Amino acid sequence: MTKKTVWLRFYEELNDFLPPGKRKIVLPYSFTGGKTVKDAIESMGVPHVEVDLILVNGKSVDFSYKIKNDDRISVYPVFERLDISEVTHLREKPLRDVKFIADVHLGKLARYLRMCGFDTLYEKDYSDDEIIIISSLQKRIILTRDKRLLNNRKVTHGLRIRSGNPESQLKEVFDRLDLKNLAKPFTRCMGCNSLLVDVPKEKIFDKLPPRTREFYDTFRLCPQCNQIFWEGSHFKRMQEFINGFTGK
Repeated sequence: MTKKTVWLRFYEELNDFLPPGKRKIVLPYSFTGGKTVKDAIESMGVPHVEVDLILVNGKSVDFSYKIKNDDRISVYPVFERLDISEVTHLREKPLRDVKFIADVHLGKLARYLRMCGFDTLYEKDYSDDEIIIISSLQKRIILTRDKRLLNNRKVTHGLRIRSGNPESQLKEVFDRLDLKNLAKPFTRCMGCNSLLVDVPKEKIFDKLPPRTREFYDTFRLCPQCNQIFWEGSHFKRMQEFINGFTGK
């Protein structure tokens, strides 16, 4: 069969998936038979869930587009701050009811996201298959440092986390998904992810440390693990930490 070639150019953080020598340049992809633009993109190691706009010869297409010899393909990452409503968005709508599921390497990030009020599932023993199934059933964004997980064809929403530092990881998620106006700090349990409920002081009085009984009157309770929360000495530090990401 006759070999054909198309030319791909990846933009912004999509280049992180490419070897250093192949970043921010036009790349050839040679093929035989019928291939889709999705096949070409993933052959370069770029997960399809990281892509939100594809232009072929200047026109917007979806993943099913059958590539043709000498096509010029521009591939862009998820857009959160730009209005691209006039072109073919590769998702029906953005996930604005933001929910996450984190892989085994991102436990601290999961706790930070919960502290900021985001519904974030995390278990040390989740398998990749379990993460994909839960993500699909519950419409959760997969957070992972493993690009192979995001290459699975069953994955529809996911982010590959670049940094190994939990605070930098949180900044990545906030910046890439523009979360600063969606945060609801201190509404979830950092340990088990359940929503907290207000609880009268007298109902939990016997469970409080003596000085806490004396100086604090407002409390929240996790109905799942029964942990009690109040605005203790650590609260201001936590609030300042979150303000660094929300700008509030």
